[in-house]
Amino acid sequence: MTTSNELRLLPWTGPDGKPCFLSTDDSDGPMSRLADNMESVQLGRATELLEQALDMLADVDTEPDDVRLLAKDLTGALRDTLRVAVSRGHRLAVPE
Repeated sequence: MTTSNELRLLPWTGPDGKPCFLSTDDSDGPMSRLADNMESVQLGRATELLEQALDMLADVDTEPDDVRLLAKDLTGALRDTLRVAVSRGHRLAVPE
């Protein structure tokens, strides 16, 4: 198993909103693959939302309620993307 400083931050939270971590030495195990796939989905969704945001903000006829909903969705995507970045950053090899 990994040591406590090598826990992988998973791309989802628990029911109480607290972070979830994975302890394993198998980076190709089922939970690691599930986390990798979820990260890929989250990053893809963020990309889609960014494209949608650029289109909506360029349209002068966009309704304020639509912009608020977009901001809510972008906030969630940013939260997920930051979690992925932190998780991947922790897994980078540390030079000795």
